[in-house]
Amino acid sequence: MLPGTGWRGASGMALLALDSLRRRGARESEALTIGLINNMPDAALKTTERQWRELLASAAGDARIALRVFSFPDLPRSADGRRYVAEHHEPIEHLWDGVLDGLIITGSAPVAERLEDEPCWPTLTRLIEWAEHHTTSTIFSCLAAHAAVRHIDGIERRALGPKLSGVFACEKIAHHRLLALAPPSWTAPHSRYNELPEAALRGRGYRILSRSAVAGADVFIKRCGSLFVFLQGHLEYDAGALGREYRRDVVTYVAGKSDRYPELPANYFPAEVACQMLAFRDVALRERGDALFERFPALPAMSAPWQGAAVGLFAGWLAQLDAKRSRRFGWLPLPVPPVRPHRPSYA
Repeated sequence: MLPGTGWRGASGMALLALDSLRRRGARESEALTIGLINNMPDAALKTTERQWRELLASAAGDARIALRVFSFPDLPRSADGRRYVAEHHEPIEHLWDGVLDGLIITGSAPVAERLEDEPCWPTLTRLIEWAEHHTTSTIFSCLAAHAAVRHIDGIERRALGPKLSGVFACEKIAHHRLLALAPPSWTAPHSRYNELPEAALRGRGYRILSRSAVAGADVFIKRCGSLFVFLQGHLEYDAGALGREYRRDVVTYVAGKSDRYPELPANYFPAEVACQMLAFRDVALRERGDALFERFPALPAMSAPWQGAAVGLFAGWLAQLDAKRSRRFGWLPLPVPPVRPHRPSYA
């Protein structure tokens, strides 16, 4: 159990029981093969892979996982980015004739107003159709979720105006095996410029498993041959991710590459740090220049109260993949008594 995540008592015992079940199956079968399509910009490539590796490792316990990393060739990259991808990622062509137990497709930095105009759109839509028939389950994160829903059912994402960024309370609103170990509510980081309307999702047969009163649909699913799981939030984020994103967005503004100063991530920084950030904003709104950023407040060490929910969700996901792979045991529902919602340790 991760400290400070709100997973206690009987729910913790349920997680241990699931770990034991999964270890039994893993010893009798080959490693689960998970594909990770890393579409993040160059500066975030390594961090994104580390975040997903750590989350999967925490969720898997002693179960064996083989992670294969790919990225789309159509994404614009610097020379250093192309070199890193060539050295550490498999060509996407290796995927088409292979078989994966599960697939995770990350988001990417949006560069076009219309999803169909994104550089990766042709490869992404081919991958969505491939995943329907070649995976047990596929997870679509952030922009990838928006693109998949657009391609499958024609649902248009909706622009939010200011960026939605912060840690938001989410509530479980439907029962499903993926959330068998989840408490009634948790917090989750969200960071995006667009959203998918909940009414449109329900109207086309998507099942919303968790939602936020502020951030909207959080986790939702649809069976498309493969079980497609859509995440509008970022449960893979480490504790400092939202702070680093905010600093990057401030740099973009100070350098004159953006006309809008970014909003503080909601419910994230301690009150004292938030005041320092707002004081810096007041100065930056009066003057710009690279030298100004030297006065940007230091980012503090943060906690990640969403990690318990993230580990629980992915433990359920891996257990289902393992059950399908080994065919030696099925899903065993574990009754989880209600637990108190976790309260974030920061303001």
